[in-house]
Amino acid sequence: MSSLVTTPFSTLRNSSATRSDGLSLVVQKNVFLHSFLPRSKQLGHASRGRRSFGVSCCAAVGNGLFTQTKPEVRRIVPDYNPGLPRVKVVYVVLEAQYQSSLSAAVWSLNSSRQHAAFEVVGYLVEELRDEETYQTFCKDLEDTNIFIGSLIFVEELALKVKDAVEKQRDRMDAVLVFPSMPEVMRLNKLGTFSMSQLGQSKSPFFQLFKRKKQSAGFAESMLKLVRTLPKVLKYLPSDKAQDARLYILSLQFWLGGSPENLQNFLKMIAGSYVPTLKGTKIAYADPVLFLDSGIWHPLAPAMYDDAKEYLNWYGTRRDANERLKDPNAPVIGLVLQRSHIVTGDDGHYVAVIMELEARGAKVIPIFAGGLDFSGPTERYLIDPIANKPFVNTVVSLTGFALVGGPARQDHPRAIEALRKLDVPYIVALPLVFQTTEEWLNSTLGLHPIQVALQVALPELDGGMEPIVFSGRDARTG
Repeated sequence: MSSLVTTPFSTLRNSSATRSDGLSLVVQKNVFLHSFLPRSKQLGHASRGRRSFGVSCCAAVGNGLFTQTKPEVRRIVPDYNPGLPRVKVVYVVLEAQYQSSLSAAVWSLNSSRQHAAFEVVGYLVEELRDEETYQTFCKDLEDTNIFIGSLIFVEELALKVKDAVEKQRDRMDAVLVFPSMPEVMRLNKLGTFSMSQLGQSKSPFFQLFKRKKQSAGFAESMLKLVRTLPKVLKYLPSDKAQDARLYILSLQFWLGGSPENLQNFLKMIAGSYVPTLKGTKIAYADPVLFLDSGIWHPLAPAMYDDAKEYLNWYGTRRDANERLKDPNAPVIGLVLQRSHIVTGDDGHYVAVIMELEARGAKVIPIFAGGLDFSGPTERYLIDPIANKPFVNTVVSLTGFALVGGPARQDHPRAIEALRKLDVPYIVALPLVFQTTEEWLNSTLGLHPIQVALQVALPELDGGMEPIVFSGRDARTG
């Protein structure tokens, strides 16, 4: 079991490009980041990444090897029911935020005992480095009806996914790949809809996926696709319009991420493309759409698209303590991933927000649906009238570079946005490829891939003091 343990960092290094007064105020107010650590360990405070800054290092004893998380914690096998056809779904994602909501969707569908029994298993892309896990993945694909992939940007792993799925693609009923490398995106297959010509076709549809120098890559292009749906459909031949429409609806369902959205997503795809369900009328609701970017607070009645509206709500909170009502209380901007919020995989965000507020700091937690956080940072953390930041410091809880995430970084653009803020910028990171116990027991510390993606790359933006602040339970994920 994991619990929230205070981990104050006593020494904070300020870069010459940032103001130190805001961070000093935070330190004076004793507002500290926290990490999820086993209570029995009481291991002190450490970055446990590539290096630590002014903090003592954990003396955890381990075997020096990275024991990978396993997909079995994401496998759901329905009870035997000879009266229902079985639909098997395999998905590959970068992180595990979809595990909870997709599992809830499948459990709900199976409990209704209508139309079909759904089997699902999910893989984190990094798990596929392990040969035994990769062979299990290939075996799972042999009888899979629906394959889903998302945020597959590590090239060597993208090629492994491509090789495995390509062998079964023609046999599968549906292949849906959302923002990923082009090699994986070309696997998409939904009836007559395909992306096999991605990057080659001159049609207006495929022009949406062309890379731009000033973009965060395919993720932004995919969001553009959702927003420009009416323009896209008028260019498509009529016999392909329906399949293309269902692909775009699938993307909307996936980006929506809630159990209800994912449940309707599976109903739609299974009912439309699985042969054993042809002729079965499976009703599904339209996607529930959320803001692409905005401000979110776990106690707020809604997401906000305007900083002033959020601050007005914040000022009327009845639960706020006296320290939060102090006009001189420090204000911390938090950068969050939208996918964790809409899927309900937000426990680590809620814990940090609640603890910061308990210690007297106000928070403005912003999020973005794509991989470019520079726009929301400028839009929600800077007063457009006074042209001054609302915040004293910014802490990114995504662990990723400000622009491009794990895909394609644009450090000059990130630096430009952070210079406008001109406050200390800290990048904290959740454990992605290790459980909390694996990280604590490893003599090597943070997984090398995560060191590259979530320590080294954010530093090129100007991010500092990388701190591990959360991790997953080994038994449940």
